[in-house]
Amino acid sequence: MTRGKVNGSAMSETTQEMTFEQALRALEDVVRKLESGEVPLDDSITLYEEGERLRKLCQARLNAASARIEKIVKGADGQPATAPFDPAGA
Repeated sequence: MTRGKVNGSAMSETTQEMTFEQALRALEDVVRKLESGEVPLDDSITLYEEGERLRKLCQARLNAASARIEKIVKGADGQPATAPFDPAGA
């Protein structure tokens, strides 16, 4: 792997614009590359930093999904109903 690939297409996408699934796939790719042992030290450090950003993004996406799920409440008829999600009021 070359340094250009570390900083190339997959790594240059703004992580905040990634979906959970995209971030998870990118994180799995980072882990695979690091576990291969074939990445030079400097590139490994860059990959590790990218992996940490991706991990934080995945955790934030999971936390947001969890908050949305918690907004599901039982209605008067005992059936599940959803309440509007207000991220500021969570």
